[in-house]
Amino acid sequence: MDTLSRRDVLEWAMAESVPVRCPACRREHLFAAPSYPCVCGAPVTPPLDRLADPAPVTHRTWDEDWVTVPCDTCGRADQWPHPELGCPCGVMLRIPVRGVRRPLRAEVVPGTGAPADLETEPEPEAAPHTPEPPPPGTAATTPGSPLIPDHLPLPRTTPTPRPVFQPVTIRTARDAVTAATLYLRWLGYRDIRRADQRPPTGIGLAARGMLAQVDPTVRPATLRDVECLWLTAMSESTGCVYFSLAGYADDARRRADALGIPLFVLDLTGTPQPVNTHADELLATGA
Repeated sequence: MDTLSRRDVLEWAMAESVPVRCPACRREHLFAAPSYPCVCGAPVTPPLDRLADPAPVTHRTWDEDWVTVPCDTCGRADQWPHPELGCPCGVMLRIPVRGVRRPLRAEVVPGTGAPADLETEPEPEAAPHTPEPPPPGTAATTPGSPLIPDHLPLPRTTPTPRPVFQPVTIRTARDAVTAATLYLRWLGYRDIRRADQRPPTGIGLAARGMLAQVDPTVRPATLRDVECLWLTAMSESTGCVYFSLAGYADDARRRADALGIPLFVLDLTGTPQPVNTHADELLATGA
């Protein structure tokens, strides 16, 4: 059996890795992008751009830290952390990817979720529909019926089955935010982004109908942290949930129970564990 030459080994490695040169110290690395679990269960890996040069990370913004990548199995496009590499010289490098970043909220047409610079064809008008009268002996359920008022939603039925949650191991504060984002998405929340108002501690996330706070520090969340989250959620007329890596102080747990705030603890496997009954209810019903 022929032995592989050094060139053959490098060519085989390059099928999964890309060479990265640090612009500060000129040191070379072989980098492979991490894979993340799609809701369908298939791994999703950001496609790396071999022709572009890495850029040092000098400051962080939500739009630069996340990239939209479609799943090769189901076609679903979700946001994942932008691949990064820490050089031993101390420089953090952002690895270029071939992907379409999520458009800024200012660039999205309200009510459509599509970029403002995309022209969409108007949908054809549907033919007028004449409702059929209800069968004899049944109650009417048309709009305006006294049995179902127009302004009241239908009651929640059986929760939609969800696949098994696929966690991401927590090694850094950024991993904790990723784990909370994946969990919210697994619960059924959409349009997850960085919250407009920055919390006193940790990172704020916002989704449709939910405001989340992620505390990746090594101290338990305090009473003030819980109350600030609740006040911010009340000002935005939305629900709220708290994710903490180090747990909660006793008075913080009591106040969260009184205010109806779900509390989760992030274990090192990246799986949020419910702390109170409100968290158990959120886990059972989802978004």
